[in-house]
Amino acid sequence: MANLIYVINASLDGYIADENGNFDWSEPSEDAHAFFNDHQRSVGTSLLGRRMYETMRVWDEFLLDDLPEVQREFAEAWRDTDKVVYSTTLDTVPEPRTCLEQTFDLEVVQRMKDQADRDLSIGGAGLAAEAIRAGLVDRYVLRLVPTIVGGGTRALPDAARVDLALNTTRRFDDGSVLVDYSLR
Repeated sequence: MANLIYVINASLDGYIADENGNFDWSEPSEDAHAFFNDHQRSVGTSLLGRRMYETMRVWDEFLLDDLPEVQREFAEAWRDTDKVVYSTTLDTVPEPRTCLEQTFDLEVVQRMKDQADRDLSIGGAGLAAEAIRAGLVDRYVLRLVPTIVGGGTRALPDAARVDLALNTTRRFDDGSVLVDYSLR
C-alpha cells in the first residue's frame, strides 16, 4: 500500500497563496527545489485540483534545455509522474500521462493507494481538504516560508482534526523550514 502525501509550500501564517492569489513569495531556493525533485521522483501519481493543475502544467511545457539543472530535474520527474486532474470546469487535459475526472471519489482514491507500488501526492488546498477530512492523507510535508501574508488560501482545512507524529524537519538555505509528519 502506498502513502497519500500532501506536499505544499505555506507562509508562516498558514497560507499557500495570498488574498490576490499570489504565491511568488514561496519560490524555493535551489536547495529546497532539490528536495522537491527527490520527493517528486518517489511519486507514481499526483492528484490535482484544477488550479494546482493549471499552475503545475508548465512543467510539461518547458523546453528542458532552457531550464537550470535543478528545474530540469524537477520537470523530468514531473513528466515521469501520472496525473489525475479533478475538475468540473475543464473539458480536456492535453498533457501526457494526465487524465481528467469530474468527481473526487474517496473510495477510488483509497483503491489507488491500496494498489499503488509508489506513493501518491495530492495538490491543491481544496482537494487536499477533502482527502484530509476523509482521513486519506498519510503524510503532511509542509515547507514553511518565512513570510506572513495575512490571508488568502489556507494550506490546511478548517473543521479537520488529525493527530500527527513528526518524522523529520529540515532547514533550507533560504530560511524556509520543512516539517514532515505522518498519521499517529
